[in-house]
This record gives sequence, structure tokens and C-alpha cells, in this order.
Amino acid sequence: MADSAAKKTGDAKKTGHKAAPPRPWHRPLRAARAAPWHRALRAARAGWRAWCAPAASGVCDEETADAAAAPGQHSAPAGRRTLWRVRATVREEPGSLARVCAALAAESVDVLALQTHPLGDRTVDEFLLRAPACLQARDLAAALTEAGGSGVHTERADAHDLVDTPARVLGLATRTALDSAELPLSLRGLLGRCRIRSVPGDTPAQGTLEGTSLRLPDPAGGEIVVERPHVPFTPTEYARAHALVEFDASLGRRTPRHTDALALPEGLSVTVRRADEGDLEAALAMHARCSHHTLGRRYHGPVRDADSYLRHLLSPRFGRTLAVESAAGELVALGHLLWDGDETEAALLVEDAWQRRGIGSALLRRLTHLAREGGCHSVYAVTQASHTGMVATMRGLGLPLDYQVEEGTVVVTAALEPTAVAPR
Repeated sequence: MADSAAKKTGDAKKTGHKAAPPRPWHRPLRAARAAPWHRALRAARAGWRAWCAPAASGVCDEETADAAAAPGQHSAPAGRRTLWRVRATVREEPGSLARVCAALAAESVDVLALQTHPLGDRTVDEFLLRAPACLQARDLAAALTEAGGSGVHTERADAHDLVDTPARVLGLATRTALDSAELPLSLRGLLGRCRIRSVPGDTPAQGTLEGTSLRLPDPAGGEIVVERPHVPFTPTEYARAHALVEFDASLGRRTPRHTDALALPEGLSVTVRRADEGDLEAALAMHARCSHHTLGRRYHGPVRDADSYLRHLLSPRFGRTLAVESAAGELVALGHLLWDGDETEAALLVEDAWQRRGIGSALLRRLTHLAREGGCHSVYAVTQASHTGMVATMRGLGLPLDYQVEEGTVVVTAALEPTAVAPR
């Protein structure tokens, strides 16, 4: 199907469209010493001691850092700190969290945030940590395992995880309220690194939780599938995700109506705005004015099928679409930013009579900005090897590019600049 994601390996000829968890609700009190506030207090004390006296133990000097570095890699400068997000399952008993925090403090690791996911006789504790840069993932895992943790999972965090948790969750809700297209990205911000797909089909009103997979009813129809390798979802995470989906459903369809004027080199001016299913008729009319050559380069398949893709492409559930409108009110170009699991595709269509005026470049810059705002790490475009215009447009972004060529099809991936994490 031409509007499904083009895979970067194997099936690159098919084209189309290739979104730190918040804190938990309180667990039921078993005893005052096992209450979440008591556990968090002990964690905070341990983290504060590590913060105030980093030189007491575990701070890596240059010699230690060199020894800890992986073969062939340069060690980090002494005193540098690295952010980590770490999960560990511990038995639900007094002192379990204290042992974990003591193990972290022994490595001079700061506990910056903690959330708990109760699972009956066990608890999944999720930490945001700041550790010496020489401390490796295997070292963190070993320390937590020795302290009684199991199922330890570590991943690098970044500056976005340092945002105050209530403020971040409220921000996700606000983004969702303003724009239907934000739900997949908000779910990703809520649940952490995961793959999110919108697929046809029916899902029970309450959805399902199965290990590393969540299935939620999509307010736009069908279901939303959330998958996360290796790290099972907890009932707490499922409840949060379901609440966000219900919030989205209660608001109905919504698309921001902001417009932006774009001046063309010859003095003409066009308008750039968000588009959705309400623009289907105008988009079909633009298709009718496009040549078969232009439609073929865009959809990489039979031109007769091009119209059938538009409803999917204009749906805010699968991404965002920007429309360029002439002074006469006709759509003359469309730019699609399509969510493809944990990747993002950009696709452009400019009507023949409006090509080579800078419209495609302007659309791609705006789409890349939207992708960066959404927390995407890269944007790719699929084009024919003979379509040098699209390759040149990607090069015009001024970003690091990766090219993959297979049987006359080119996949060009632009790496979006990550936000640097300042050392302590």
C-alpha cells in the first residue's frame, strides 16, 4: 500500500508513511514504612547525600574512566555526569528501596526522580539518575541486582527528562487538547521510548494490556497499538495511557487554524496552514491538475491509485499535513509528516505550475521543525533516484544526511540535532 511506511531495508520501493513517563498514583498503604512517601523520602535522602559529597566514593578520576571505557572508545572527562533512566523490580517489603538507594549512593549516583508501579507483592521502581560519566550501564545493572533488584533495564536519558513531572504531564495534556495529531506523540511522551501505530479494527472499550503491548480504542476509529521491546507495561502505565485516550476522545476532532504567509521570489504570496480531512475535496482537485509524472514521483505507484491515499494522509492520527493555498483559495502543495512507529517520514507534493519556486523547501523546513518539536530524532524521505529535486531539497536543510539506495529508490534520512545535556 503506497501510504504505508517505506522500510529502509528491503521494501524501499513502497512508499507512504513509514510519538519519561509521568509519576504514579500512590500505592495502597501496607504499613507506614512501606508507603510511597516514606520510600521516596529515603530515596531523596540517599540522593542528597550523594549529591553533596560526590568525592566520598565512586567519582571517577581519569585513570578509572580510562579503565571503564569500552575498547576503542575515548573516556569521558573526569567529573562529567550522565543521565540515565533505570527500572528495577523489587519485592514489596520494608527496606527494599533503601537497599537499592544505598547501592546507588555507593556509586556516587544521584537519584533525581522516582516513580513506583505496584504489582502486588512486587514493585517496579523507575529512577531518573545522574551518574559519573565513566559508570557504564552494566555497572548500574550489577549494583541494582546485587541490592535485590531484578529485571533491571537501563537507557540513556536527556535534558527533556529533567522537566518537572507535573508540568510535563500538563504540557502533554495541553498539546493533546489543542491538536488531534498530538495523541501519538503525547502517548510516547507519557510512556517513554515505544512504538505507536494506528491500525484498523475494533478494540474493547477498556483496551488490553499484554506484556510489552498495549491496545487502546482510537477515538478516530480503529485501535492504537503501543509496543515497547523488553520492558513490560505496568497496570499503572496502562491506566495513564487509557486516561489520555479518553481525554482525547472527549474533545473530538481539532486542528490548529494558524496561517503563515509565504512570499515567493517573483513577489507572489501564498498561505501555509494545517490541513485535515476537511481538505479532501480541495486535495483531490489539486491531484486532477497535477501531471502523471508529478503524481508518479510522489506516490511511487500507479497514478490511478493516488486519490485513494489522500484520506489516510490527511488524517491527523497518522501525522500532520501542511497545505499551501494560493490567493485564489486553491491548494497548490501538500507536505506530510507521517508517524512511522519510532521514525518519521516527510513527503511533498507541489502542483506542476507552482514548482521551482521554493515551496517544497519551505514546506520541508516547517515539517522538520514540527518533527523536532515532537521529539523525533530523524526525518526521512523516500524518492526515486532520478528525482534529484527531492534530494536537493533534503540537502538544503543543512543537516547530517544518510543515503540508502536500492533498485532505483533512494531513502534520505536527516538527523535532527539532539539537545545537549549539560554536565553537572
